[in-house]
Amino acid sequence: MRIVLAPLEGVMDHSVRDLLTRLGGYDLCITEFLRVSNHQLLPPRTFYQLAPELENNGLTPCGTPVRIQLLGSQPDTLAMNAQRAIELGSHGVDLNLGCPAKTVNKSKGGAVLLKEPQLIHDAVTAMRSAVPKDKPLSVKIRLGWDDPECVYEIVDSIVQAGADELTIHARTKEDGYKAEAIKWHYIAQVKQSLVEQGRSLSIIANGEIWNKEDAVACRRISQCDDIMIGRGALATPNLAAVVAGIRDKMLWLDVVDMIINYRHVQVQGSKGHHYSSRVKQWLTQMRQSYPEANELFDSIRRIKSSQDMLLAIERYRETKLIKSKFF
Repeated sequence: MRIVLAPLEGVMDHSVRDLLTRLGGYDLCITEFLRVSNHQLLPPRTFYQLAPELENNGLTPCGTPVRIQLLGSQPDTLAMNAQRAIELGSHGVDLNLGCPAKTVNKSKGGAVLLKEPQLIHDAVTAMRSAVPKDKPLSVKIRLGWDDPECVYEIVDSIVQAGADELTIHARTKEDGYKAEAIKWHYIAQVKQSLVEQGRSLSIIANGEIWNKEDAVACRRISQCDDIMIGRGALATPNLAAVVAGIRDKMLWLDVVDMIINYRHVQVQGSKGHHYSSRVKQWLTQMRQSYPEANELFDSIRRIKSSQDMLLAIERYRETKLIKSKFF
């Protein structure tokens, strides 16, 4: 089983991919989406900005392969940019058909395409013709816009177009991220349907994997080949290693050290000024795995300056270390 790091938009940039893959367990990273439109071939610098790993043979510093994800609805535009991604060193190409953001959907990107299986077929067909056969073409979808029964027609259009891999976020667009709306069993039904038709496609399950028990349950219910971890990777930074059975869950102070180290990684990158907002974003997710995250969040919630944020977290760490010596 492979474990894939999800392409969480606005979160999983190259600096986060670097930190998380260093903790072990990931076999592949999918980038945040690169929007393509207006029949335009984007310049190489745009790809490098999204994925600096392309300058390292498409690998993170610790050697995890990175795959470019494209978002758009024009088959020819998707095809020419998919070809460029491969030429620049991407380990395959992924098509985003799952983003539920209103701004993305209004511009005919992401999950809104789930309403148009024929357009999906045309887009994937064009990309397949542009991507060499030895390079994987993958697609990420939800079960449908508002009806999960639509997933069969959607998958059929993708399989017929020649995709190699399919990631299924087991909720509809209208389900959003509601935990109770997860429908892993639909993935099993999709797999069974493909078997009955004599078709083969690697399926990756995504959604509501927060710990090892969730991963085991997801695999059992969905009968997936691989799993993709998104928000769970923010809640427990070394979740992939835990799921893979190669590490125990990180201790809280080790997580704090990672957050401090993240500032130094960002300073070297292009998003250093986002450190304070990113830490708050992470701590919101970490509350699911670490009760201590509430305490740290409360102490830094009003801080906006990245440097002030770093100093506050370092003071918090020192206080915790001192207390640990006496208790």
